Amino acid sequence: MSELITITTPLRLFEGHEERISAVAVFPDKRRMITGSYDTTLRLWDLKTGVVLKKMEGHRNRVWSLAVSRDGQLIASGDSGGEVIVWHGETGESLTKIEAYSNYIDSLDFSPDGTVLATGAFREKMTKLWNTKTWQLQGETIECDCVRCVRYSPSGELLAIATYEDIQIYNSGTRKRVKSFKAHKSSNLSLAWTPDGTRLLTGGNNSDPTIREWDTKTWKQVGDPWTGHTDFIHAIAIHPAGTLVSSASRDNDVRLWQLSDRRTVAIFKRSSYPVCDTFSVDGNHIFSGGDDKMISEWTTIVTTTVRDACIDGDLSTAEELLVQDINTDANNHTPYILAITTSRIACLNGDLSTAEELLTQDINTSPHNYTSYAHRSFVMARKYDWDRALLDAITSIRIQPSLTGYISKGIALCGQGRVLDARAAFDVASMYTDQDSEILHFLLLIKVITFFNADQHDEANLLLKELATGCPNADTLACGIVQAYLYVQLGIKALDGARYDEAADHFTAALDSRDPSSKSNIHEIYEDLVVLFGWDLKSTWQKAHHKRCDALLRAGKLQDAVKSYQHVMTSTDEITNADCLDWSNGESRIHFKQQCSALCAANGDAAFAASDYDKAIDLYSVAIDLDSASDIFFASRSEAKLSKMLWEDALFDARKVTELNPSSHVGYQLSHSALRGAQRYDEAIEAFTIMLSKLDDAPEEQIRDLRQQYVCPSEAEDAIRGAVWIELSNAPLRLLNTSTGILCDRAAQLNSFKTSPEYKELLSSITKRSDLQMERIKEVVATHFRCVLLSHRWEETEVLLHHIQNTDVRELKGLGGITKLQSFCKIARDAGYFWAWMDTCCIDKSNNAELGESVQSMFVWYRHSALTIVYLSDVPPSSEPGALASSVWNERGWTFQEFVAPKVIRFYQKDWSLYLNDRSLNHKESQAIMKELEGATGIDAQALISFRPGMRDARQKLQWASKRVTTVQEDTAYSLFGIFDVHLPVIYGERKQSALGRLLQDIVSRSGDITSLDWVGQSSEFNSCLPADLISYATPPYSLPSLSEDEIQTAVSSLRNIVPVDSTSQLYDLLENMNTPLFANCRLRLPCIAFRVTEVKRRPGRAVHSTYEVKADGLQDLMITTGKTLIQFSRARPIRQTFFLVRPWDRRLLGLPDFSEQPTFADEGESVGDWSESQSGLDDTEESSSNSPGEEELSVDLDVHSQSLRLMVHLGQAFSALLLAQQHVGEYKRVASDQYIIAQVKDPASIDITNIRTLDIL
Repeated sequence: MSELITITTPLRLFEGHEERISAVAVFPDKRRMITGSYDTTLRLWDLKTGVVLKKMEGHRNRVWSLAVSRDGQLIASGDSGGEVIVWHGETGESLTKIEAYSNYIDSLDFSPDGTVLATGAFREKMTKLWNTKTWQLQGETIECDCVRCVRYSPSGELLAIATYEDIQIYNSGTRKRVKSFKAHKSSNLSLAWTPDGTRLLTGGNNSDPTIREWDTKTWKQVGDPWTGHTDFIHAIAIHPAGTLVSSASRDNDVRLWQLSDRRTVAIFKRSSYPVCDTFSVDGNHIFSGGDDKMISEWTTIVTTTVRDACIDGDLSTAEELLVQDINTDANNHTPYILAITTSRIACLNGDLSTAEELLTQDINTSPHNYTSYAHRSFVMARKYDWDRALLDAITSIRIQPSLTGYISKGIALCGQGRVLDARAAFDVASMYTDQDSEILHFLLLIKVITFFNADQHDEANLLLKELATGCPNADTLACGIVQAYLYVQLGIKALDGARYDEAADHFTAALDSRDPSSKSNIHEIYEDLVVLFGWDLKSTWQKAHHKRCDALLRAGKLQDAVKSYQHVMTSTDEITNADCLDWSNGESRIHFKQQCSALCAANGDAAFAASDYDKAIDLYSVAIDLDSASDIFFASRSEAKLSKMLWEDALFDARKVTELNPSSHVGYQLSHSALRGAQRYDEAIEAFTIMLSKLDDAPEEQIRDLRQQYVCPSEAEDAIRGAVWIELSNAPLRLLNTSTGILCDRAAQLNSFKTSPEYKELLSSITKRSDLQMERIKEVVATHFRCVLLSHRWEETEVLLHHIQNTDVRELKGLGGITKLQSFCKIARDAGYFWAWMDTCCIDKSNNAELGESVQSMFVWYRHSALTIVYLSDVPPSSEPGALASSVWNERGWTFQEFVAPKVIRFYQKDWSLYLNDRSLNHKESQAIMKELEGATGIDAQALISFRPGMRDARQKLQWASKRVTTVQEDTAYSLFGIFDVHLPVIYGERKQSALGRLLQDIVSRSGDITSLDWVGQSSEFNSCLPADLISYATPPYSLPSLSEDEIQTAVSSLRNIVPVDSTSQLYDLLENMNTPLFANCRLRLPCIAFRVTEVKRRPGRAVHSTYEVKADGLQDLMITTGKTLIQFSRARPIRQTFFLVRPWDRRLLGLPDFSEQPTFADEGESVGDWSESQSGLDDTEESSSNSPGEEELSVDLDVHSQSLRLMVHLGQAFSALLLAQQHVGEYKRVASDQYIIAQVKDPASIDITNIRTLDIL
């Protein structure tokens, strides 16, 4: 290949456009060219004269893109306004207009058969396909991000779309995406398919101004990116023969590349940057246009022999010089066999289409030129068109039998697999050598190569061997060259087939077959082999050396690969050294060494990716042996050793990285990982801190940008501290450290954690911002601060706070209760917990604020405990089942929440052995123990296991707690704060009735639950509607009888014709809009249905409690038993005081969702917010209804009268009534009774709105 040529003067300029030329294309007739411009016009040019044939107007906006159909009959152009105009390819007349988009049309392309036009738009992120007969959309739009370029494959089977993000490949028939891949670092600007469709080339923007080559079978990148451009690559064009590539870039260059080796052949310098380019049909010219408003024409004929003539555009001189070279070169062995003149340049450059065209022109000029037919047969054989090759060979022989004719026939027949016929052709060819031994010898070499290419390897090798040894006048150098080349081809096949040992043997044989004494330029001597078979003799030895190293490395023979390299490097053979230097592109031998080491490193990377770390380490070690100055290899080996957990070895390599590249952050990053693995956390943090400083100080912006993803240790400390405080917010204020025996406050707990290995390991692991959110911080913190709480019955003497402050509890002796504390801490420590808590000694009871907070938080503490240990001091060792149920622990008030709150619990007997010897980790999962506790407490086993605090089922929870006792009377209420999730002041010294009253008041006010008013016994001084003691809830509430739906419907039917519609609806509406009970300042505002008492008469008897016969308007007569003395009266003997029997209003009677079904508690420590008056049951019901699609409409359609009648039926059932006695105007007190007052209306139809009241009860 010729050396790089820079050309600044184009052959010709096409001038006429008034603004930038944005697109260019040539017609298949070779005569015309079309251009599009920002000046809104297209121009049709005569390529021969350079004259504008037609100025095509019609666009209203800048012409942005254009395309010509393969047959030249259609032109399509797209503009910046989204309009496509289709023009006639011959006349240039407008055929149709399409409003394709609303903005820029960035790219157009016709399918190879011309039936579809593809259009792509960047801003609208879509590609559309148009039927070229109807010009309607064909199929659905392809949604594909910001489109830069669309190109059909040569077969039309595939459509490639370059988008801002990636390259997308679609099946053009099915529209299904076949593949998408990230081609360039940023935007992908341009596309081009090779004529055979086996490769796709892509061009990038200024962030990645390279061309990349992709294998269209695997969609893997082929080779390295093509580098040279420094700015946007706007367009790529490929030579019709697929040998050359042209690219237009914003760096003002049009580059000409050789596709085979991806090297730049020439650079065409423009005065302004080009945005479009294309090849001429014959491939001899490039046309490029851009900001200079002109099309520049450049020649592509560039060879070493005729370079100067080509630069001047003197093609006749170029040919003349080439013929002169051929005829005068003394080293040209076969001037008579392949004296191709007009097409020799094209054949040498691999431009077979041009060669074919030139030879065809010769044939057309001289139809009886048998040589031209034979030469074209050689070209067709190069193109693997065996039928045409054979036809041309036969035609040549028919015109005149000749040596070249029969050689071409033999080659063509072998290509068709007709080896026997080919032998005959070569035999006949020998008759035309004039017995010239040199020509005969070369003929036999051609036969060898031809048979080898036909996979007749054995025959070819045998013939070559006989030729080399049996012919006295044989050209041994030629035999060696052919032998070497054949070995290289066999080696490449073996390498491609992953037969690496075999490949290495072939490459070695190729190198061994070379005559070391020859210093000739074999590429020039045997140029005819290049012309005839397309051989690249220049790279044969380079390839053999390179491939042998590669094969040995791939075979895992690292030592042999290095030895092969060292052999080349230390060889005294000048030719061998020259080959090595040529392999390294003419640079120093160091480069060759780097290539070999890089290959080792690449294989090491592959082994690392496959998790074969031992192999990776070996390969990186070889690379280091070859290039010990590379910090990258040491870094790679360090990573592999880290994966093997070879911490110290990895640290050695990491420090070597730092030594070789002190300014890089990588060595410190690896050191950090190695030191962490070695559990040297303080050093790891120090290394990480230095790494951050290296990132901050890096000169490269992209390296500095990496700093943004990392956090400094202080930020990590803050994140951990935040997680600790969150964790401790649900833990007791003081905790016992089970390892040290010391009682610790919050600060001491945090300091203890910060000195632990767990903390240092965690701190050293938090390096990136994403780590700040990771669950691992929470997990490590939660694990460290897991706390064990004790539930027990206080003894006469217990260890208190002042006993253990600043003291190791393990060393204390002689204190009452110390054994219990020490045993508890030991069990916690043996179970792997760092922290323990016991209520007797871990609360400062002299501090009212701390005591109040502890009472408020105790349920949450037990809820979040990792384990709660229940110590049963009255259950002896080896007790039988039932002992737990008999324990006094079950009777205490505080132990209620201490058992239902925890998720994990274990019971221990007096000697600290497990109850029933049950060694399960959680006794709540023991059916036997839970069944025993269910019987002892009356609490359902499932509720014991999955208890949820809150207002729901308040009456039942009060019943569960009703018989439990506390030493301090206020604790009767305080011990239930957590059960109901209430937050009230803790006021030790207030009376029990006050504490209980405040609790019940909060329950009723916040939940609206009136079941808390359902009790028997003595009234509280706090409020007469509340009991004086929890024992009043021990009696289960009166269970209202339920009606079946049939009974309800029957009752509704009986009322329908009796009760007026207006009155029932009015009653329903009034009750529906009643507020929930409001409890504040010891006063209850109770919505109710009130029945005035008309008569109270005491029944005779001397019992402690009196029984009264009571009559009330609208109610059936009933009996009331109470300890209170009631004033007797009747209608005949009225009194001034008013009495009511009331039915507290229960919204459930409306048939709406029960308030208890509403969520009232968020688990894991979340609290229920206070309810305001507006958050009544009414509002909840309305909200619930609105949240159910369709229910609102359904309610409108329902029979409102039927709803009202159903309510009256329910009101007609028996109910638990309250007896209220008037105190002052508008104020009442409840008269407590020893039994539930069960009342029932005489006639549901008699209930009206006058019964509905809201009464203030003291």
